Amino acid sequence: MKSCPILNIINVKAIYIRGHKGSLSSTNLKDIALQFRPSSLNWEELKMALRGVLLLLFGVLLCVNVHGFQAVPVGGNGTLQVGYYWRTCPQAERIVKEEVAKAVFSNYGLAAGLVRLHFHDCFVKGCDGSVLIDSTSNNVAEKDAPPNNPSLRGFEVIDNAKARLESLCSGVVSCADILAFAARDSVQFSGGFPYKVPAGRKDGLISHANETISLPPPTSNLSQLTQMFANKGLSQGEMITLSGAHTIGRSHCSSFSKRLYNFSSTVSQDPSLDPIYASQLKLQCPNSNISANSTVSMDPRTPILMDTSYYSGILAHRGLFTSDQTLLSNSSTAALVQQNARNWWLFQRKFVAAIIKMGQIDVLTGSQGEIRANCRRIN
Repeated sequence: MKSCPILNIINVKAIYIRGHKGSLSSTNLKDIALQFRPSSLNWEELKMALRGVLLLLFGVLLCVNVHGFQAVPVGGNGTLQVGYYWRTCPQAERIVKEEVAKAVFSNYGLAAGLVRLHFHDCFVKGCDGSVLIDSTSNNVAEKDAPPNNPSLRGFEVIDNAKARLESLCSGVVSCADILAFAARDSVQFSGGFPYKVPAGRKDGLISHANETISLPPPTSNLSQLTQMFANKGLSQGEMITLSGAHTIGRSHCSSFSKRLYNFSSTVSQDPSLDPIYASQLKLQCPNSNISANSTVSMDPRTPILMDTSYYSGILAHRGLFTSDQTLLSNSSTAALVQQNARNWWLFQRKFVAAIIKMGQIDVLTGSQGEIRANCRRIN
């Protein structure tokens, strides 16, 4: 435990849990229990308590080697390998985890950002780190396409991890693998299951904004979602499971405001949206251009926890996006939503299996691609 990096973060006299109504300044478990006893607990205090739980989870996860966990068995295409950097850069995954921990400790929203960054990378030309490449004077890169800009975030976390890895083992660890590790760590730090990441991806040499057309928009219906995921080798069930990542993070009002104010030629508000929830959203997203860049939690009940609240929200007609609520469009998909809502353990296992599979979409290996020295630029 002496070398445990979490001690560098928590070895202080008080743990401060950021919240709207103050902070928890004692690390004594009895004091914590007294401060958050049921008779005095309100929603804001509950959110602060949940943040405290996540902080303690950081400590546990940073001090335990993920390969010691019983993880979901890894399938795949035989080109990626768990423990790929064990000989060439044995500290690779730990360094990434440390950088993710520092970032998420400062801003819990970055956990969702890094998971989404991995998804947007894999759905455009495969999991090759191309979403990380900067635009140039003669090319608009993926990250600056409308589906990604300004909503994607977490790039600096990948940069920091890459800089440390290059100083330790130059030219060994790919940006695509760093991104896959960072997404895994973000899931864990949000309360999800730990899992092993098969690695060995190479970095892509191309990044074009016009190729982001393969990303499913928040306005997608069930048929469109099913087809777009099928195009990537993912089933409808895996699509529903991966949609569960919307249980963490925030969205710009512009991604769903049409459901509130301009749904169709006959009704202004989406009739599938719970009226009370719609009223709450309208308070946060007024019908004006000014509010377009405002953000709201995608799962307002537990916005920083990787749980099943997202699916419960859909069953209550409180899915934020059209692409969320459409999961109730037929009996088979609605049954899967109900199953995930009711069985936390099963959802976590399915999510791990699905994100591992997603992380192997069209990967570059062997002599394909390169190992970028800087994730933002091709060598």
